[in-house]
Amino acid sequence: MIPAPVPYSYALLRAVPHPYTGVGVPVGVVLQSRPGEFIGLEAVTDPDQLRRLAPDVDVDLLARYLRSCQAIARGDESGGEIALLSAPERFHWLTAPRSDVIQPSPVQHGFTEDPVALLAELFTRHIAQS
Repeated sequence: MIPAPVPYSYALLRAVPHPYTGVGVPVGVVLQSRPGEFIGLEAVTDPDQLRRLAPDVDVDLLARYLRSCQAIARGDESGGEIALLSAPERFHWLTAPRSDVIQPSPVQHGFTEDPVALLAELFTRHIAQS
């Protein structure tokens, strides 16, 4: 039996060294599928790779922020109070517009049969090949 496609939403997370310019480089992707009961976040957390992608940023701090975002997406209490919210609330918090060193792209939508595989594919397409 072929699984039925489920709707999903995703956003790229960008490192923005100078938030007032809005220019950034993708360093992560967060994806949710409500019907698929899935939320996941893949991010570059290796300082050497982050240094290559975003040389004007404090890479150790950026890596810590990105690990915190991963904990929030997982619902891990190490991510603080936000991580204890429901999956849709965590997704909306992670993708809310902000003027910070980590900024989300606009949220995109679609349908997929496998949210986990799609998250890996989006990470490879937008971040790993950068």
